[in-house]
Amino acid sequence: MTAVKTLLLPDGDQALHERLATALVVAIDDGAFKPGERLPTHRRLAERFGVSIGTVTRAVDTLSDRGLVRGEIGRGTFVLERAAPSDANDIVDLTINAPPPLLGYEALAEAAEIATRRALRLGNGGYVDHSGTDTQRGVIAAWLTGTRQTAMTDEIVLTNGAQQGIHLAFAALKDRSATIATEGATFPGAISAAANLGLAMLPVLTDAEGMMPDALDAVLAANQCKIIYTTPVCQNPLGFETGPERRRAISAVAAKNGAVIVEDDIYGLYAAKGRLTYKDIAPEGTIFVTSLSKSLTPLVRLGVMVPPRPMRAGIIKRMRAESWGLPPFVAELSAALIETGAATHVEGQLRDEALVRQLMAQQILNLASLPMPKGAPHIWLPMSPLAAERLARRASEAKVRITPPGATQVGASSVGGVRLCIMAPPTRSGLERGLTILAGLLGSEEDVIV
Repeated sequence: MTAVKTLLLPDGDQALHERLATALVVAIDDGAFKPGERLPTHRRLAERFGVSIGTVTRAVDTLSDRGLVRGEIGRGTFVLERAAPSDANDIVDLTINAPPPLLGYEALAEAAEIATRRALRLGNGGYVDHSGTDTQRGVIAAWLTGTRQTAMTDEIVLTNGAQQGIHLAFAALKDRSATIATEGATFPGAISAAANLGLAMLPVLTDAEGMMPDALDAVLAANQCKIIYTTPVCQNPLGFETGPERRRAISAVAAKNGAVIVEDDIYGLYAAKGRLTYKDIAPEGTIFVTSLSKSLTPLVRLGVMVPPRPMRAGIIKRMRAESWGLPPFVAELSAALIETGAATHVEGQLRDEALVRQLMAQQILNLASLPMPKGAPHIWLPMSPLAAERLARRASEAKVRITPPGATQVGASSVGGVRLCIMAPPTRSGLERGLTILAGLLGSEEDVIV
């Protein structure tokens, strides 16, 4: 019990259980509790720190979610073997917009057990409704309604991630338009989906809140364009958030030109300007798309579409031809993660982690301001296209990968810069190392942001 006596509860504004979790992590990192060793009982920890057993339980659950400990019924809580620290020479990859691994072993195992029982009871060996079963869609619709977008069970379609949702949305609108209006730099997956369908993307001028209504109106009218694609929260890669008034203005331009908005809300958990969506403003003129990949884990690539009702049957028919539908076990696992509270827990952790990492990036890179100061999973460094290409090359030579500037460029757009996915490194120390290398490159005479 010597280790327990030496533990200190750190000061701070965090919740009490988070501070206790931090103290335990420090003890584990310092070797006070070694892999395979059992932690003191909840009661012993509660007595040592003067907190309730409930607080200890929440702290231990936090460690479990991070994959640091594992509880065994009747035996206690044991410290898990941790991966060896990243070597200083390892590559820091800032190209993949993935959340850090916050979904722990116990939370995933609990959900998997529930999902297994339910999946084995599905009819026809799992060949169920292409859009998901009523029960699966009911759970997902309730989660979506509670977090971001009001949706009914019979409105949504479950897809193989948001990527398939975007492709299905473009395909559903292909007969209306040969072109898609979007920002001058956009999600590479959307660019790929458009190219696969033979649709050309048209760049629209943007400001700090997204596409400028007059510029969008001009592009739509000049090209008879009837499709608009946008990611209004944490726009990928530019990082801005579109506020309510701008959304209303964009929706009005879309209605004037008979265009449908494909709203990619995959980063909706980071929204700081309210819950209003394009789907709320124009339900029959918007296809809403999101996923659990960014708000929970890409291990569960469940996508959700909320199309206008007249389009739903056609979308499901096309999905059947492409992939039959989302694998039913993935749908069951996703539903279980929502029902057990794991999805809500991880979502809160991701927001906190994004804020910490963004502030780290702002300090190391000496950035005056950020478009989403309350936290975002990626940041955009504007610079000339030539400077961006140079930085990407030199960063690669220094073992830091950043998104190639051309990967997000739409047409002949003059938008220049690089995207940094600050949530990609599994640890903050890895991110810090990568950012420090980039700061050195940006500070050199060869690569000055312009």
